[in-house]
Amino acid sequence: MSNAIDFDDFLKVDVRTGVITRAEPYPEARKPAIKLWVDFGGDLGVKKSSAQITTHYTPEALIGTQVMAVVNFPPRQIGKFMSEVLVLGFPDADGEVVLARPDMTVPIGGRLH
Repeated sequence: MSNAIDFDDFLKVDVRTGVITRAEPYPEARKPAIKLWVDFGGDLGVKKSSAQITTHYTPEALIGTQVMAVVNFPPRQIGKFMSEVLVLGFPDADGEVVLARPDMTVPIGGRLH
């Protein structure tokens, strides 16, 4: 088991649902990646992310997909691209990322709880 945290620590992590509105290949990244624009609605609006998800996803197939992302990390420079949120996923049996997403359509901007 990893280091235990208390509930207040968990509440500090702001995980929201958003929908991918734009996706492009990111061949300049050190590891194959896709640039994502994710709409969280409301005050958050559209945020950018870079995700190493090229094994299971193509940019075209991602448009309209709901995803979960941490929205309160500081922005991070990924090559020439500024990533503003961390899209969440889990490794498959080969260590390749599979996106974490709701199994039903939910309103964008909804917070994990």
